[in-house]
Amino acid sequence: MHKIKDLLRLKFQQKLSQRQVAASLGIAVSSVHEYLQRADKAQVNWPQSELLSENELHDRLFPPVALLAPEENALPDWKQVASELTRKGVTLLLLWEEYRAKQSTGLGYSQFCKRFAAYKDTLDPRMRQDHKAGEKLFVDYAGLTLPLTNPDTGEITAVQIFVATLGASSYTYAEATLTQSVPDWIGAHVRAFTFFGGVPQLLVCDNLRAGITKACFYDPGVQRTYQEMAAHYGCAVLPARVRKPRDKAKVEAGVQSVEQRLLAPLRNHTFFCLPTINQALAKQLLALNTRPMQATKQSRADLFCAHDRPALRPLPNQPYEVGLWEKARVHLDYHIEYDHRFYSVPYTLLKQKVDVREAGKVIEIFYQGERIASHIRPLPLYARSTLDIHMPAAHQEVTRWSSSHLLERAARCGAKTLLVAEAILLRGEHVELGYRSCLGLLRLVEKHGGPQMEEACEAALTRGMASYRGVKALLALQENTAALLPPVPDLPPVQHDNIRGAGYYTSPQEAQGAPQEA
Repeated sequence: MHKIKDLLRLKFQQKLSQRQVAASLGIAVSSVHEYLQRADKAQVNWPQSELLSENELHDRLFPPVALLAPEENALPDWKQVASELTRKGVTLLLLWEEYRAKQSTGLGYSQFCKRFAAYKDTLDPRMRQDHKAGEKLFVDYAGLTLPLTNPDTGEITAVQIFVATLGASSYTYAEATLTQSVPDWIGAHVRAFTFFGGVPQLLVCDNLRAGITKACFYDPGVQRTYQEMAAHYGCAVLPARVRKPRDKAKVEAGVQSVEQRLLAPLRNHTFFCLPTINQALAKQLLALNTRPMQATKQSRADLFCAHDRPALRPLPNQPYEVGLWEKARVHLDYHIEYDHRFYSVPYTLLKQKVDVREAGKVIEIFYQGERIASHIRPLPLYARSTLDIHMPAAHQEVTRWSSSHLLERAARCGAKTLLVAEAILLRGEHVELGYRSCLGLLRLVEKHGGPQMEEACEAALTRGMASYRGVKALLALQENTAALLPPVPDLPPVQHDNIRGAGYYTSPQEAQGAPQEA
């Protein structure tokens, strides 16, 4: 206070400027300006300040907050402020502006932020992070497991516990899966979305192999099936940083709650099947979500209904069907191998790398992002699934070599051609030995035409020459004979008196009663 007295003396008695006063007393010019404003507001000047004690001068210049009007001393409801911050788009600045609209002489923005930070420090540490409603779903596997006993052999298998926790409400989902493989990991997500009744904007996961193929802060590699599932539901995958558990502190706390409230009470139970474990977990999970939390005195279910549920995106019409992706190379027989089975692709893609997607019993093959083949997965190992459209034209022709197909083509030409084809097929020990001869016979049909072919086949059947070579020789003979004989012109009959008519050669009995022709 003695410096403030010197400040007032130098200003009003010595008539120094504010900058000179600041230099003389070793304080900031802004401080000199503030003290002069307070003295003017309190109507304290020189030499009046010289007569006041330091305590009296302090009380005049710095009146206590209790002297303010009751409406000016009203503080915000910090619990309500924390609740409103979970809504998307809501900021502290917006809430402060709304507060000042009601309390024009209330806290300044800096004091508003400072006191709200002090309020958050009084809460449970799990509430310190700010999470927008419906924005993030934190997913992970618990460290503890549950034993699954084989009823026949007594063998015990440790099943994994999948945990998903929403950011704003801490509403939690948990289920048991046999493994942490891609199908179990993706299937647990699909069932979690159904449990929540909606989809968040972001999936925050750890760097496990089923979800992340390459851990990198700048460009992480997301497992292809996981990325496809996220795209199906319209959300994005945001991996946590390596060895940074605070990035997913929400699910870490959720895992701890699951281990303490779900797994610990079931530690002495014996389970013989996975559905029984999940039924027991669902019962304990309901108690966890409806139990009031110490920090907010509200349950996870209450916060979920108030904040997360309205902000979640709607579920798609159909749930995602797990599709596993692999890479394969096209063999020289235009087939790829997947899971010890073989599937055809267009023969133009020999030796090319393709992507294979397995979804249930359907196998889809992609080349440069475009689907080029789709097969129904055959059951036996080393089975082959081949589509005719994937084969070259010559190979397609060979696949059509069958007795029924060849006889059907021969029947289209005529009955005699069909008889010759049947004779060819029945001649050898095996029907397959006559396939090529029948193909040659059908080629003769294309060259000579149906009528000429039928005439040659009839002659071949009569002379015992029912073979490809016999029919070919008879067709050649027909062509040579027709080439040696001159064509006969089609002229009308000659009429002359010396030419006898047909009646000349009839018997007398036949001629009776009929006029004789000249």
